[in-house]
Amino acid sequence: MTELEQLKQQLEKQEKLASLGMLSAGIAHEIQNPLNFVINFSKMSNKLLDDLTDVVEDNAERLSEADREDLSDIVADLKENMTQIMENGERAVSIIQGILLVSRGKENEFVPTDVCHIVKEYVRLSYHAMRANCQGFNVTLREQYQEGLPMIMAIPQDLSRAVLNVMNNACYAVWRKSEVKKEKGEDYSPEIEITVATADDNLVITIADNGEGMSDEVKQRLFENFFTTKPIGQGTGLGMSITRDIIENKHGGKVSFTSTEGKGTTFTFTIPIKK
Repeated sequence: MTELEQLKQQLEKQEKLASLGMLSAGIAHEIQNPLNFVINFSKMSNKLLDDLTDVVEDNAERLSEADREDLSDIVADLKENMTQIMENGERAVSIIQGILLVSRGKENEFVPTDVCHIVKEYVRLSYHAMRANCQGFNVTLREQYQEGLPMIMAIPQDLSRAVLNVMNNACYAVWRKSEVKKEKGEDYSPEIEITVATADDNLVITIADNGEGMSDEVKQRLFENFFTTKPIGQGTGLGMSITRDIIENKHGGKVSFTSTEGKGTTFTFTIPIKK
């Protein structure tokens, strides 16, 4: 009866997550329009500042040297502000496009994919989600992305889910360890290292943390449906089984991991590159 009750709670949680996913996609779509408005008007304002600079230069002899310097400083500050608005607006649009990709992508459709971009976005989404849900959470992210990595045939909405699932677990593992260390008054610097590269005609994605690691029992049951080490309501126990299905069954790759209890865990996705 206890197992049935836990299963019921996990399924209810999964249903809530599915509803939240639909809601998030709707919100993302609605936010993208005003963001585009902000970005476009920032670009227009930057152009107007260029025009203003030309006008000031044409009438420089009518202004005192102090006024010219003040105007120059003000225009420079405004241009910097406009640049920051554009860059951050475009970053927000990129995140939204990633969310829409997950919710709208065609099932099992392989398309040319910028894997480095996807991994970067979902590493950050996981990191900020953890910060929002766990007060005081922080971790050093060490990221290495192969330069010039070409577009790779993949199912982007599924690959992003796999990255997110493992990254969420890594964040949770370092957070749990940091809480234990804090109670004991011991020093600890949580770190997660993310690497994306190619090797021997394979795409290799590695996510390594120095968190609490896994016991032998957890290692053996890791890919079981509904198995989770998280408290009820915080995990469905489906993340790793879904991840293995995405990497191994859909992409024809391999999920491997090494873990030492108390020291950390490393997950590796090895995916053959489709020609």
